[in-house]
Amino acid sequence: MLSQPFRTALETAIGRATGVAFAIRRATAATGGCIHSSWVLESGATRYFAKTNDAWSAATLAAEADGLRALAGAGVRVPRPIAQGEADGTAFLVLEYLALARGTNAAFSELGRGLARIHSHRGDGFGWHRDNFIGLTPQPNARHASWAEFWQHERLAPQLALAERNGHRVELQSLGKRVIEAVPRLLAGHSPAPSLLHGDLWGGNAAFLGDGTPVVFDPAVYYGDAEADLAMTELFGGFPESFYEGYREVRPIDEGYPLRRVLYNLYHVLNHLNLFGGGYRSQAEGAMERLLAA
Repeated sequence: MLSQPFRTALETAIGRATGVAFAIRRATAATGGCIHSSWVLESGATRYFAKTNDAWSAATLAAEADGLRALAGAGVRVPRPIAQGEADGTAFLVLEYLALARGTNAAFSELGRGLARIHSHRGDGFGWHRDNFIGLTPQPNARHASWAEFWQHERLAPQLALAERNGHRVELQSLGKRVIEAVPRLLAGHSPAPSLLHGDLWGGNAAFLGDGTPVVFDPAVYYGDAEADLAMTELFGGFPESFYEGYREVRPIDEGYPLRRVLYNLYHVLNHLNLFGGGYRSQAEGAMERLLAA
């Protein structure tokens, strides 16, 4: 339940952001997501979607709003951020409400084309103007001119350091340090442009409007190798083949991608090890051994 002071704060924030008074007539808990609580806020025919959490999560919600605005600026459909802040000990992010549905093969093809178009937006280096989060894990985004150095220092090294603090030592750390040293070799001859990335694009972070328009959300944006985004789409069940057909219509996929996919997805496997433990350690070590054998 939303406390009355918090409901009033949400109403005030929405009214200030939109210039239209909004009174919450009904707040319904929404399903989906494993980090924040989600709510549909209704006043007659007007609806908003709100994420809430303890005050400590304000930084994660601010980073999410920043990423959504960046993706919207690149021309992709996202839930538009309306208001973000903190009240009554609770952080919140209010978003445009969108009625989302499953996609057809044609819709997934358009999602693939849309991702390829996002990747046409270029930065002047690898990284982002601020650090953000991958799930609940802080994601450093210091700028680098070298993609290999960015992947070494801003992606693999922080996850391995966190894994060591979480008690994952010995073999994992030994393999990880060797992989970090091998990154320049693994990326030799590959010179990607700094493309705008969603950063956390798996099946749970994309859906479709009723007319088939793709919608993406929960980003962890930065400028990086477009293949890092593409690799993430193949984790955790992946997308249907029509998605990749659509992507290739706009942007070809290099023949060296399959090995780099292992390197890029190692980051996400390590993050899941740090967040959830369990069998992700063996998956991470297997990926490292494959990379070192390449």
